[in-house]
Amino acid sequence: MTKKIAVLVRDRQSEAVRMSVGLTLMDDVIDVYVLDGKLEETEENALNVELLQEMDMSLYSNHKENTDMQYLSTEEIARKLPDYDHVLAY
Repeated sequence: MTKKIAVLVRDRQSEAVRMSVGLTLMDDVIDVYVLDGKLEETEENALNVELLQEMDMSLYSNHKENTDMQYLSTEEIARKLPDYDHVLAY
């Protein structure tokens, strides 16, 4: 049975984005939310974000500087979270 999983990214950004890629192996629906800041511009993050995008995973952010992600306000994100089976906060 396919699960819907939200990954909330704040502090350990590289680890959270890498873990999101790993979760795709289970064929679940994975949505990544980068909250309250710009995603660190590292080579690892860039590769993992590119991979998530190639796999048609949704990337959201409440920070407008994350231009490669769909912008949602904090309130819009809060309304979406109850729809998930699991919410993983980093």
